[in-house]
This record gives sequence, structure tokens and C-alpha cells, in this order.
Amino acid sequence: MAQGRVRYAVVGGGEISQGAFMPGIAASDHSEMTALVTGDPKKAEVLGKRYNLKVYGYDDYETLLNSGEIDAVYIATPNFRHRQDTVPALSAGIHVLLEKPMATSIEDCQAMIEAAERGNAKLMIAYRLHHEPGTLEMIQHMREGTIGAPRTFSSQLTQDLNPKNHRALHGYWAGPVPDMGAYPINAVRHLFGAEPIEVSAMSDNTPGRDYTCDDSVTVSLRFPEGRLAQFFVSYATSGHNHLSVIGERGALMARPSYMFGPTVSIDYDLSVDGKTTTHSPGPVEQFGGQTDYFSHCILNDIDPEADGTEGLRDVRILEAIERALETGQPQTLEPLDYRERIRPDQVRRLTPVEPPEVVSVETISGD
Repeated sequence: MAQGRVRYAVVGGGEISQGAFMPGIAASDHSEMTALVTGDPKKAEVLGKRYNLKVYGYDDYETLLNSGEIDAVYIATPNFRHRQDTVPALSAGIHVLLEKPMATSIEDCQAMIEAAERGNAKLMIAYRLHHEPGTLEMIQHMREGTIGAPRTFSSQLTQDLNPKNHRALHGYWAGPVPDMGAYPINAVRHLFGAEPIEVSAMSDNTPGRDYTCDDSVTVSLRFPEGRLAQFFVSYATSGHNHLSVIGERGALMARPSYMFGPTVSIDYDLSVDGKTTTHSPGPVEQFGGQTDYFSHCILNDIDPEADGTEGLRDVRILEAIERALETGQPQTLEPLDYRERIRPDQVRRLTPVEPPEVVSVETISGD
């Protein structure tokens, strides 16, 4: 650590790194970038100069981890690479902020958790909305019973994805369910304050689309106490995202519910006993906010809220959805007690940063 600032390396130079994390970190007073790991020579040149970073190739990753030049890494490589990029860092005592979904199997999640314990390093999954004010306000309303006991949750998250994008070319675990479904899965778990006990799913494909995964999927989740949830994700429609919860006394509806950007506010309507109020917390720097929180945890030796167990709990649901799609049958999940760990002091209200021009995102690679 240098003068109370955590030194980060960015692993993976794809669109989310370039357009969100790399500019956003400037909003955090306790965080800075010092290195970039990429396999793309153009990104190495342009991004290295833009942010004054030392650039490493993937073959030199171990050298970086043992260089003493960094304290933490932000990993935003394709999902199937998460274990191979995360475990060496944690084992070397380097803290890891890992993009969601955490991994492509429960086994990989467990390997990362064990590596964090072995290396005495912190592992946080990048659930940026756990630090966004509107999201935490909605969770607090549900905890306080503002709309009464929740009965049902519904959500849609869709986009029109280029068939050449790496997320379209690596089957289920790069597809819309892990890629986008992680958002409504995580949202309903915390809005209901419960873990699901059964999963069912249906999928279909849009004529003329050339993906290696089902491009449109609808998922149903059964929770204890008669609560039901449903969400729809797609790579083959116009962009859209919302969520709603209906309770015994009212309803909560958010649109947009999962997006980020310098003008994006997670606004929501709260209807109670027939009266509706609109809540607009305003735009915040979501990527800088989650990084600021993680740096705070590192500097003060605090276990981050969105730890490896949080990521694993979403991945076990994603695995069950995959089985449901393969078999056409509902899948039972082991009952788990909900962990009430999200706290209001996790909110970060940092000023949004304007994203720079993205450099040559190679759709085929994901870096």
C-alpha cells in the first residue's frame, strides 16, 4: 500500500474494464491503478499511456503477482477464465475484486475461497449495486416490511448482442443466464431476504441468430413461505431492464434496475395502501464506489460483504438453471439460511466519471 491507497492491476482489457472500472477508479481517494494485464498490443499501448500503467502479458502474470508493485487485482476476463486468473493472485497474497458471475462451477468457487484462506487475501465479488443508494434503499424497505410480506418478484434484462461477441461463442456459461441473470438472481435473494429452494427454466432461440447458447431464457424460482420469482433474459431483443416486487400491502418497482453510467439513477416507485411515491437517489459512480469500498476493507482489514460465499450462492443457482434447461425438469436446491450482511454504510455516493473512448474491443476474445 502506498500512502493509504490500494494499488490495483486490471486483468483483462475488455469493454467493462475500459468503459467502467478504469475511469471509475479515479473517483476513489483510496485506490489507484498501477498495472494492466492484456493480450492485445494496441490496448497495451493506448491504455498504458492513457493511465500511465506498467503493462504485462498473460504469460507474465505470475511475475506481476510477485513484483511488489500491486496490492490487488480487478479481474474482468471471460467467465471461464475466472478460476485460472483468481487462484494464483489469492495464493500470492494479492487481494481480488472479481467480476460476476464468480465462476462457471461450484467447484471453481470453492477453489477460490480456499485460495483466499491460504494466501490470507481478501476476495470480493463485484456486485456494484451493493453500494448503490437506490438498491440498498429498496432492500431496506423490504426488511422493514414497507409493502408487507413479499409474494412475487418479476424482472426483465435484455440486450441486442453482436453474435461475434465472446459471450455468444462459449455456450451456457458465457450466455445470457450467467451474464445477465446474475443480476435478478442476486436482487431477489436480497429483496426477499431468503434463498430459493427450487428452480425451473425454459429457453428458445431467435431465427437468424448464430449463438452457441440459447439466446432467450425464462427462469422461475420458488422460495420458502410461498414466495415465487420469475425473470427473463435475452441476447436477441432491444435493451430493457426492470424489476418489481409485489407484497401484501403494496409494490416496489424499479426502472432501470441494473444499469450504470454517468446519467443513470436507480429510481423506484413505492406503492403502499394505494398511495405511490417516486424515489430518485440520483446517479453515482458505481464502479468507483465498489472499488472504494473494497479498498476500505483492505486498508482496515475488514471482510468484504460480497465475499466468495456470496458469489458461490449465485453460482449454485446458475448451475441448477443449467440442469433445468438440460432436463426440462424442476431442480431442487438445498435449503440455506439467508445471510443478512448488506449494510447501509456500504453505500458510496461518488460523483460519476465520464467514460473515455473504448480501444479496439476484440469481440472474439473478450479481452
